[in-house]
Amino acid sequence: MLANYAFIGIFFVASFSFPLAPLVMAFFLRPKRPTPLKQSTYECGLEVIGDLRVQFKVQYYLYALAFVIFDIEVVFLYPWAVAFHKLGMYGFTAAAVFLVMLFAGLVYEWRKGALEWV
Repeated sequence: MLANYAFIGIFFVASFSFPLAPLVMAFFLRPKRPTPLKQSTYECGLEVIGDLRVQFKVQYYLYALAFVIFDIEVVFLYPWAVAFHKLGMYGFTAAAVFLVMLFAGLVYEWRKGALEWV
């Protein structure tokens, strides 16, 4: 019985060693020549001017979150559209309820002003 668990143990050891081995090897084999220029902060190859901590409006995050939500909607609707003929009326009703809920969320976001870019 213990032999059956040996395969699981070997699997765990292999699953942890495969990603860790290259990281450990890279840590020891990398060139270590730090200079002030290499350690300076840069953005897109340009030197940073001013404070790096820039505060964004909350509406930007709300807009991005709304985009992600409606983007995931497409991921859920694609399999339904592929198997539309096989699902019948139940599949149509389930997709219609899903779309109505998403539309209600869109109307709520619109009324709260989350979609306005001011």
